[in-house]
Amino acid sequence: MVLKYYVKAFSLFTTILLNVTVLAGTYTPRNILYQKSQEVDLAGKIALDDSWVQLPSYTDRSFWSEIPENLKDSYIKRAEQYFDYNWPSVKATDYLEFIRSGDRRQEIFGAPKSALVSLIMGELMEGEGRFLDQIINGVWFYCEQGWWGWSAHMYLQKAPIGLPDVEDHTIDLNVGDMANILSWAWYFFHEEFDKVHPLISKRLKDELTEKVIDPYLERADFWWMGIEDQSHINNWNPWINYNMLNCIMLIEDDAGRKMKGVQKIIRSLDVFINSYPDDGACNEGPQYWGAASADLFKSLSLLKRMSGGLLDIFDNTLIKNMGSYIYKVYIHYPYFVNFGDADAKTSSSPLVIYLYGKAIGDTTMQKFGAFLARESSWGTGPFGGDPGMQIYSLMKRDELLSSEASEPLIGHFWLPDTEQAGARDNEGTYSGFYFAAKGGFNAESHNHNDAGSFVMYYNGQPVLIDVGREKYTAKTFGSGRYKIWAMQSQYHNLPRINGVDQSPGKDFKVYNTTFQNHKNRAVFSTDISSAYPKEAAVGSWIRTYTLEKGHAFKITDQYKLLAVKDEATSLNFMTCFQASIKKPGIIQLEKGNTQLSLHYDETLLEPKLEFIEVTDEKLKQYWPDGLSRLVFKLKSKKLSGKTTIKISE
Repeated sequence: MVLKYYVKAFSLFTTILLNVTVLAGTYTPRNILYQKSQEVDLAGKIALDDSWVQLPSYTDRSFWSEIPENLKDSYIKRAEQYFDYNWPSVKATDYLEFIRSGDRRQEIFGAPKSALVSLIMGELMEGEGRFLDQIINGVWFYCEQGWWGWSAHMYLQKAPIGLPDVEDHTIDLNVGDMANILSWAWYFFHEEFDKVHPLISKRLKDELTEKVIDPYLERADFWWMGIEDQSHINNWNPWINYNMLNCIMLIEDDAGRKMKGVQKIIRSLDVFINSYPDDGACNEGPQYWGAASADLFKSLSLLKRMSGGLLDIFDNTLIKNMGSYIYKVYIHYPYFVNFGDADAKTSSSPLVIYLYGKAIGDTTMQKFGAFLARESSWGTGPFGGDPGMQIYSLMKRDELLSSEASEPLIGHFWLPDTEQAGARDNEGTYSGFYFAAKGGFNAESHNHNDAGSFVMYYNGQPVLIDVGREKYTAKTFGSGRYKIWAMQSQYHNLPRINGVDQSPGKDFKVYNTTFQNHKNRAVFSTDISSAYPKEAAVGSWIRTYTLEKGHAFKITDQYKLLAVKDEATSLNFMTCFQASIKKPGIIQLEKGNTQLSLHYDETLLEPKLEFIEVTDEKLKQYWPDGLSRLVFKLKSKKLSGKTTIKISE
């Protein structure tokens, strides 16, 4: 049984690295952060005390008393919900569930984390000591816990997955999160803890040092660090490094070890920056931008603050492009361009977007952050994030809410390195047609087999869609990933060639991708044939998307097959609209007051409509009414041909 689990662990780990992380074929060792640190002699300039914090202390009641009463009350009421919270026992079977059923049970690990943050913020707001005992209980709960990570990430340890090895201190996303939260708990309350019992603060600092700081400083084999191997880098890198920067600077007493940690974080963040193409696009999608470029920004901001403004790389073009990506792929609130595992709706931090824009001098990005703040009622209730970020949000609340807001409805974008593009009928309005398309390859981070796919919106609402992904399970990141329907090319807006779908892997990619934007039209074209295995018997397949601005959107396929096999070739499209065949050659797409006509040549294509009931709890959030799959079977038995589908009002 143990051997079985060990084999599973190795297989799962390998699959994760091959299928859902960045394969850095274009890794460029720019090392701009390290070079800047050398230029400014960072070792002699970094603030190794806590002067960098620049946040109000627990005892500085003047700041807390000025928080608007309704906002303060919302924090206190949320904390009161946990006044009698029973800190749970994380059972062995909670961990084991991952290898038994694939259920990650993240709610088991997430609930106490939310409770502790709520209690910390409630006590900071009120300042009367009512929540201190429960904060101590939460701190002690985590001190007694062997590992703070998620069950899905036990592949990081050397022992078989299933149960955490408490002698092998590994760092995953949740370990990083908890290190951050617990460090702020120590920073704000260690004097109060000492009044209760001197072992509380000591135990907390010891646990943070043993479980997190020591392994971070001493090990270089965590794949997300990129120290020993730069070929597998994704959002884990800045996510964890941001948390580690907070933890090390707040908890570590030794100046030499503290500086060693900062230097290692700089080295690791450089690997993440190096993994990005010059266009700055996040190939994990806008949803993961919030844990990728956004956490990079937070790390860079802290480093700038810690160095008295000297370690500043916000004038670098790549750093600017990594920021502006988030509004380039914005469609209309709350929709963003989504490919891979990304969701169609994304709730990025308005403050981070605003501050990122301010740091790089991008007023469009600043105004976007202010726009998102207004649309999401940001600042009317408790903020998200770690305690330090929440307090910083409180400090910047008035600035953001009083700043100029604007929705960035840009006319078009083109990311040539990542091969993603988009265009709308008219800049400055979401009315009319919008499309976005991708080239790329089938080994991108959080990959789906979707090279050459697209999404199309009308009046700011999704019509032809990327479904997204189901709730994460062991299967999502295991060898069965591409058995999940939503990961397959036939459930994207792509053809099935001779009954064969696209294959996963870095060698399955598109070629000759181009994008041109003109006054009256925008055109994206790519050859998707190499994204299919040889069984598809396809010589070339040129997929072209044409936005005839103000009129229609067209999908053109020009193909050359090497053989025509028994199983038919079909064009597939996913829609959240109700679809019906109005008459031969026209399919009506309808939702609410919107009606569109999809025109096809009935002599070339035979349509079939399939309804897909959405049962997955995550997908149901976005597509509660189900989906329709439009399947157009090619009638021709010829080796070459051309088809055009046009969508218009």
